[in-house]
Amino acid sequence: MTEQSAHEKYEFKKKLESLRDKKGRSTELISLYIPADKQIFDVTNQLKDEHGQAANIKSKLTRTNVQGAIESLLSRLRYLDKVPDNGIVYFTGAIDIGANKTSMESEVIIPPEPITVYKYHCDSSFYLEPLEDMLKDKSTFGLLVLDRREATVGLLVGKRIQAFRNLTSTVPGKQRKGGQSAHRFQQLRLIAIHDFYKRIGDAASEIFLAIDHKDLKGVLIGGPSPTKEEFYGGEFLHHELQKKILGLFDTAYTDESGLSELVNAAGEKLQDLELMGQKNAVRDFFKELIADSGKVAYGEAQVRANLEINAVDVLLLSEDLRAERVTTKCSVCGYENKWTRRWKPGEPAPTAGNCPKCGSSLEVTDVVDVVDEFSELADKSNAKVVFVSTDFDEGSQLMNAFGGIAAILRYSTGI
Repeated sequence: MTEQSAHEKYEFKKKLESLRDKKGRSTELISLYIPADKQIFDVTNQLKDEHGQAANIKSKLTRTNVQGAIESLLSRLRYLDKVPDNGIVYFTGAIDIGANKTSMESEVIIPPEPITVYKYHCDSSFYLEPLEDMLKDKSTFGLLVLDRREATVGLLVGKRIQAFRNLTSTVPGKQRKGGQSAHRFQQLRLIAIHDFYKRIGDAASEIFLAIDHKDLKGVLIGGPSPTKEEFYGGEFLHHELQKKILGLFDTAYTDESGLSELVNAAGEKLQDLELMGQKNAVRDFFKELIADSGKVAYGEAQVRANLEINAVDVLLLSEDLRAERVTTKCSVCGYENKWTRRWKPGEPAPTAGNCPKCGSSLEVTDVVDVVDEFSELADKSNAKVVFVSTDFDEGSQLMNAFGGIAAILRYSTGI
């Protein structure tokens, strides 16, 4: 399976958002998932059966729309000689566009991962779950931070750190109470430490073993010395998990914040993980910004200007950025304008509005996706493009404080 590029993932995610927003008035939207090993002949036969059964739908409008969608699918399948290796997905149906009107629309997607199950689905919305599942980064790392007083168990799932359990111990302090011999006190303390390590191991094993072994890429352990070394040496984790320990890392905290500290401390081990690449790129941007070196740009206008003169070294784009460069024109007075419209995923794109000169409705004459435009400009100048998730603090800051667009420059341009 070919690995998707960051831009391809962005486009795939945006396409699914668009399909998610489309609704039918009734069960008029058809989703058809065809895996590579499915015979086209069998698919067309089922569609013909579905077409016949649709004749029994009581509502004339729904019946017409469903049969029309099936006929559209049959027409498309006539031109499909072979199902692609990853399968193919068809979405078609009468989309409710408001004002008591519908529009028959169709979309074809070649998925980035193989489809394993054939499915015909008819509903008031498109069936997207199998494709949305492909967007999830399934790489998971077990996280454990501990000392002799406290331990926290969590997971790094894709780019998101999740805390699952916090444990506290009953290990007595190093100062013994009166009436106890030093040897007896030390023995009791060692037993309490061992019992606490066992509790930690059992809790961590329970959480980590619940993850599919193909998705659990490794286990990271953090804490002060010598605690983490004692825990590791005692093999308190399940033997299968013990083999997956990637390393021991110094952390000052053993609560939930210690999990983030552990991920940062294990940066070298996680260099291949997309999260670390994104974090490092954003941190480099902030470092240049704080140093006031002049080698950064942010915001659409600044970054575009630097891209046009080939001054950008690294282009940072938020995965949540939805922006289009729109050209509008008034057919009455000839007024023309270029502007950028933005919206959040799940929201409809803003309309063009009215002419500021004569008040007539503006006509959209051209639309360019800002991400596509900037990615193309970056490719021309051999700039690196990094798509940044909002699942971590710095990524959210890039979107909220800098509009989701920033750049590290090759040199200070003064723009």
